[in-house]
Amino acid sequence: MAKKIQHRLFITDSLPGSGLLTLGAEQSHYLANVMRASVGTEALLFNGQDGEWAAEVVEVKKKAVTLKVNTKTREQTAEPDLWLVFAPIKKARLDFMAQKATELGVSHLIPVYTHRTIVDRVKTDRLRANAIEAAEQCERLNVPTSDEPTKLEKLLASWPTDRRIMFCDEDLSGDSAHEALEKAASKSDPGKWAILIGPEGGFDDDERRMIRAHENTTVVALGPRVLRADTAAMAAISLWQSALGDW
Repeated sequence: MAKKIQHRLFITDSLPGSGLLTLGAEQSHYLANVMRASVGTEALLFNGQDGEWAAEVVEVKKKAVTLKVNTKTREQTAEPDLWLVFAPIKKARLDFMAQKATELGVSHLIPVYTHRTIVDRVKTDRLRANAIEAAEQCERLNVPTSDEPTKLEKLLASWPTDRRIMFCDEDLSGDSAHEALEKAASKSDPGKWAILIGPEGGFDDDERRMIRAHENTTVVALGPRVLRADTAAMAAISLWQSALGDW
């Protein structure tokens, strides 16, 4: 009888594949040594393309755990087409931002360097690891993709013509987020969006003028209090999801 200990794992293999799947050393270590899985332990597998599948551990070796893929439990679904563009912040808060953005349904993460950005390096592998862990825990069926960091000016110069920008401006000159978003798009067809969050200390005046001048920009206010970058990101995602997303 299978043990009713269930784990979710993101994998890069196709599902169901051959019906047997041997995990790599890192995931095998996590499942066997951290989670104490053994033969008969159940797991749920997803890869962002083939839905979610029930599986069962059939062999445990020191560096290799093999699972038998059984039945599909959920069909693949897509998240809203929402990007998060953010200036890198300190490591622990950046981890938090990647995790919570994943839980809230963001589909793509883009770090950008601004004039006031303090952090000059982003470990994109760490960003992805945090996104994967959050996706496994929150029952998403995919993991947000991410880009290498780029300069804000370069990003805006090549910005897709069909994607709107929700610019969270600290000066509060924009409409309230719900009002601004409802003016810009319809809940039934919100289109493609990105949320743009500045660094600690905010965008400088030249950057603010450049963002506001972009034809795709919708300026919003996030309330009367000055929010930290990670807080602003979570507030903005929540407001967008409520107004135009899948909430």
